[in-house]
Amino acid sequence: MSFTFIDLFAGIGGMRLGFEAAGGHCVYTSEIDKFSAQTYAANFLCAHPIVGDITKIDAETIPDHDVLVAGFPCQSFSKGGYATKLRLNQPHGFADLTKGTLFFDVARILAAKRPQAFLLENVKNLVLHDKGETFKVIKRVLEELGYQLQYRVIEGGSFVPQHRERVMIVGFREFTAFTLNALVAGLPSKEGHTLASILHRVDGTEPQLTHDGDRFFSHSEQRVLAKYTHSDKLWAWLQGHIAKHQARGNRFNVGLVTPASRSRTLSARYSKDGSEILVVQEGKNPRKLTPRECARLQGFPDSFKIPVSNIQAYKQFGNSVVVPLIECLAKGITPFLTGEDTASTAV
Repeated sequence: MSFTFIDLFAGIGGMRLGFEAAGGHCVYTSEIDKFSAQTYAANFLCAHPIVGDITKIDAETIPDHDVLVAGFPCQSFSKGGYATKLRLNQPHGFADLTKGTLFFDVARILAAKRPQAFLLENVKNLVLHDKGETFKVIKRVLEELGYQLQYRVIEGGSFVPQHRERVMIVGFREFTAFTLNALVAGLPSKEGHTLASILHRVDGTEPQLTHDGDRFFSHSEQRVLAKYTHSDKLWAWLQGHIAKHQARGNRFNVGLVTPASRSRTLSARYSKDGSEILVVQEGKNPRKLTPRECARLQGFPDSFKIPVSNIQAYKQFGNSVVVPLIECLAKGITPFLTGEDTASTAV
């Protein structure tokens, strides 16, 4: 089924990849970060410009669309962002006037354009932030706009060898038989997904990456360069940092992994030292993932271009979504976009 969608807070296009795979046609894109927009433009042939600051856009100028897709900024709601803002006595959540309130730009566009459905994505902590009060506001606003709402915290590890829980919020303008619980219940098991499927091979060959009709494919790439291996100085510092935390009773540790492992959640902070995911190497200090491995860890195909610096690439993939999970959700939503009760359609 063909349908149209808009891509807000688009990042590098992970949500777009998933919705295009489900038959969607993107008619509008908004992304304020110039480096993310550079990566997005390198990977998608847009008949429309990539719009910057969505807060300055008149909602009436946005094209009509069937589905609104948005991964609105999560720094104000993430555990790390929340703790940092509290420590610095900075506003957080809806009190954060620069990021937290961007949800209301989603709401005003929904109010103006009335798409049939939407999918919103955010960090797991959104549901818990401020003892649940933040999410109560979001839920109330969306329901007052007349949308039938369903939400779940979903583990992206059903598709990739990474622990990555995100809250997915699905809304339909009209009543449908869509059930997010049924869709989640049908997700594949995370068992069997290991980092061997995404890591560069020591011998220079690449793993055979397959998913849903060979969406991923093997792609020759340079061997892992020495610069990705931690220097003796950095590795010694990290070990000392661990010892200090553990002496204080904290559970801080680096995320050492092997090809047989699954990883922790990839974060936008990965550019700093990569400590949450470090690959064990025989006879060497551990190494960081390469940007291509980070792309694979998020389910991006090897054909996805990375035109920016490593620092920007790590940030972009850490902030992105698990692409095959978004595709699964998009394919679950699509049969219900006719406005009719399609209860006979399997989810």
